Amino acid sequence: MFRTVEQSIPAHLISGAPRPAPMTVCLIYSAADPFAVRMAFPAAVALSGTEVTWTFARSLLDEGLRAAAGRGDVRIRPRDSTRTLVELRSAEGTALLRFPTGRLRHFLLHAYAAVPAGTESCAVDLDGGLSALLRGARDGQD
Repeated sequence: MFRTVEQSIPAHLISGAPRPAPMTVCLIYSAADPFAVRMAFPAAVALSGTEVTWTFARSLLDEGLRAAAGRGDVRIRPRDSTRTLVELRSAEGTALLRFPTGRLRHFLLHAYAAVPAGTESCAVDLDGGLSALLRGARDGQD
């Protein structure tokens, strides 16, 4: 059975407002998708009015706690010794969030306990995935 790690973490949205807006973000790691971390934002803070989830590499979060990391839509970097910045870019705009570094490290500790670094490929069910794809292709034939 695949293990899932979920942790609610306080964050602040950095914007042009005088004070950063507080929110709680849920980080999710599943051994069923061992390379990825999901960051779920509640509907109350999303422009769409529905929960929004960003998915990115677990290694990106790990690297971003030590030094600036990321080139695409997700960029992570330390702000100082206790806070980490996460920048999310989309067609709608850019969001800059500040997280307590210790809480992110705690989440990663549990994610690495579920699937240790370097063993992610062993956790992926390639045969099952390939079988499902081939079954879908076969079912679609006349």
